[in-house]
Amino acid sequence: YLKIGKPEARNDNPRKRIEIWFQVEARFGQQGTLTRQWALKGTRPTGWRQTQYEYLYVFGAACPQTGQTVGLLAPYLNTDSVNAFFREFRKEVPSDVHVVMIWDRAGFHTSKHVQLPDNVTLIPLPPYSPQLNPLEKLWQYHRKHYWSNRIYPDYDSLRIAAIDAWQKTCLDREKIKSICRAQYVESEFI
Repeated sequence: YLKIGKPEARNDNPRKRIEIWFQVEARFGQQGTLTRQWALKGTRPTGWRQTQYEYLYVFGAACPQTGQTVGLLAPYLNTDSVNAFFREFRKEVPSDVHVVMIWDRAGFHTSKHVQLPDNVTLIPLPPYSPQLNPLEKLWQYHRKHYWSNRIYPDYDSLRIAAIDAWQKTCLDREKIKSICRAQYVESEFI
């Protein structure tokens, strides 16, 4: 039900440009993280951490070679959310491009109900290897620069903060190329 592997992508799509994309989701909520911050010597800055339980999921995909990103906010993480993400993804990728998407083996990714676009070939990461997905570095960047040491009163505030962080980071192609660079695939596919 899913085409997997890089040889199939090149052989099945000889007239299309092949792009390597990475995809992963991040949970973002009121129980944020505390991060280091600058302060005057001898002072102790205040750090905020909530105890409420509102959260959302940020679906993200990025092509480290071009810096293009596609994102989606969702209240739940399941196969329906993955399919909604792929419906949006299909709209954002040019028709002359075939995407080799590298992602993890989460249960909702391996479901037989995932509706994969025709222009996407999947390559699953090895189990327990999130360090191989450079989008994890993007989530670390968002947590460090936008999502930590803050208070979010409700779900709408979380949604606005997630959109703001996405727009400030993910619409800057050079920043994405820098944050999400994956040297281990560059020589293999380019």
